[in-house]
Amino acid sequence: MKKINIAIDGYSSTGKSTIAKKLAAKLGYIYVDTGAMYRAVALYAMQNKLIKASYFNKELLIGSLDKISLNFKFNPDLGYAEMYLNNINVEAEIRSIKVSSFVSTIAEVSEVREKLVEQQQEMGKNKGIVMDGRDIGTVVFPKAELKIFMTASSEIRTQRRFDELSAKGDNVTFKEVKENIEHRDKVDTTRADSPLVQAKDALLFDNSFLSRQAQFEKLLKLVNEIQNSL
Repeated sequence: MKKINIAIDGYSSTGKSTIAKKLAAKLGYIYVDTGAMYRAVALYAMQNKLIKASYFNKELLIGSLDKISLNFKFNPDLGYAEMYLNNINVEAEIRSIKVSSFVSTIAEVSEVREKLVEQQQEMGKNKGIVMDGRDIGTVVFPKAELKIFMTASSEIRTQRRFDELSAKGDNVTFKEVKENIEHRDKVDTTRADSPLVQAKDALLFDNSFLSRQAQFEKLLKLVNEIQNSL
């Protein structure tokens, strides 16, 4: 069948990455986690003391963008690609609650978004991409054949994220996770450059009470319908 691009946008902790990985594996497509790219830039800023709780040297970060190399490298043992920052695997580090607390601030920087969007659009030129993030259907792939906007209640998203972090051994509280999610929601939806909004032609997908398997089956059916219509 003819390959398509699939854009999955939505709020944090809605399971975008999980379902996107599974779809890509089933279809034989390339999966791109754009959130990992922004997280890697946030980690770089943290490592170089460009951002702290009450401090952010935006201009110095902008001036350092040419020193930031981002790559995805496929891990056959995991079945998906991991994020590399300047040739170092940072997949585990970028998933921490600390990086999460800064990633939306980093994503607000227009110069950062411009650099990463250019890379993301290049990845999709030959189709066969499943990409998730905040502005995929509106900015990165405005002509994607399938656009999904994922959402779920704040409480359910908090519980999912809390369970995920706890399983990894992170010492976090439910309150900390909820505050982080609510903060990211506010920043993502109110930033001036490419805010999180549902594209007019995107399908709203509320997965509050859907199992991962049920989500996968519904989305795969949508993909098959679109491919059959081409």
